[in-house]
Amino acid sequence: MDKIADLTRAIDSRREELIALTQDLIRIPTLNPPGENYREICDYLDARLSARGFQTELVRAHGSPGDSDRYPRWNIIARREGAHPGDCVHFNSHIDVVDVGRGWTRDPFGGELADGKIYGRGACDMKGGLAASIIAAEAFIEICPDFAGAVEISGTADEESGGFGGVAYLAQEGWFNPDRVQHVIIPEPLNKDRICLGHRGVWWAEIETFGEIAHGSMPFLGDCAVRHMGAVLSEMETSLFPALAAKRTDMPVVPDGAKQSTLNINSLHGGQSEILKPGTGLPSPVVPDSCRMVIDRRFLIEENIDDVQAEVTEVLERVKSGRPRFDYDIREMHRVLPTMTERDAPVVSTVAQAIRDTLGREPDYVVSPGTYDQKHIDRIGKLKNCIAYGPGILDLAHKPDEYVGVDDMVDSAKVMGLSLLTLLGSKT
Repeated sequence: MDKIADLTRAIDSRREELIALTQDLIRIPTLNPPGENYREICDYLDARLSARGFQTELVRAHGSPGDSDRYPRWNIIARREGAHPGDCVHFNSHIDVVDVGRGWTRDPFGGELADGKIYGRGACDMKGGLAASIIAAEAFIEICPDFAGAVEISGTADEESGGFGGVAYLAQEGWFNPDRVQHVIIPEPLNKDRICLGHRGVWWAEIETFGEIAHGSMPFLGDCAVRHMGAVLSEMETSLFPALAAKRTDMPVVPDGAKQSTLNINSLHGGQSEILKPGTGLPSPVVPDSCRMVIDRRFLIEENIDDVQAEVTEVLERVKSGRPRFDYDIREMHRVLPTMTERDAPVVSTVAQAIRDTLGREPDYVVSPGTYDQKHIDRIGKLKNCIAYGPGILDLAHKPDEYVGVDDMVDSAKVMGLSLLTLLGSKT
């Protein structure tokens, strides 16, 4: 019996089921923030997977950022044990989606099927990938019931806001301990012929400049914190941005612009808060004594986090040395070190061969410009054998009229299924 051919046929026969599953997941609006309907989608997955022989557990990330009685951070882990001892292959997908935003021409939570595409917020990022992994696992178990090891599927919270109520919490609790899980595939939307090995690093910080409040008609009696921040921005433009643009990495980061170090100004505010509409009057005429800026620094595997911080501090010190009354504070908000799985890691070589067998072409090896939950599996779980692979086009994530192609989901499910066959089953 040719199990590869049987598995491929089994996934093809589940095409309509894959469509329906993806639509059902999209129609549960798991918006983050604030973290809506996490329990509802976990209950849906619980009912489906437990009916198919998976042992399921719902885990609330008590005390994690954002967790509350109104918006509890629920996660689901489902495990199906094989007939013999062996490795565990874990498919991890986040269940949260970002805000809808403007510009949609279709119902963002309708799950509409049109021209071979399923539309909706989270279709691409990443409920299509979650559905594909479920179909792949179920087809594999049917074709290879005597498999060795275990298959796990998780739906986790809060990836869009850092993953602290999801994978980070689970990793801290031992769910990704290398003694119980050996291979992790995260079905993020990176194109069906790409294997994502990891991601750049990130350092967020808040810079605050200080001044002295005074009447706006007599600014010479005060000290404008916004002007001080303007000087910081000017120095960044003159020295820091050109220096970052000159740094390049050997990591296969996509798109090409992300092969350099980058810095984004996430937010900037000085003075009083604006009056919300409807409101009366104007803000008070005062010189702002505080100005805050949040920076988002993405850095390369060749860079050291201490040097990343020092570059920003050096900008502030240069401004301080030449600007009377200048004072500042800098506070770290968030840090993630870069990570990249080796190309010869078992999960990488296995998925690469499955792509060749399914699509008839060589895979591309890429690194993500931004972070995703691999950071927690690597840094907290100490599990290096982890990649992102899934259906969908990354450029569509978070966009209006987000969609995932049905053919792409079917092909990706075949790649995942063949990977299970290699890692846990027999080819003949």
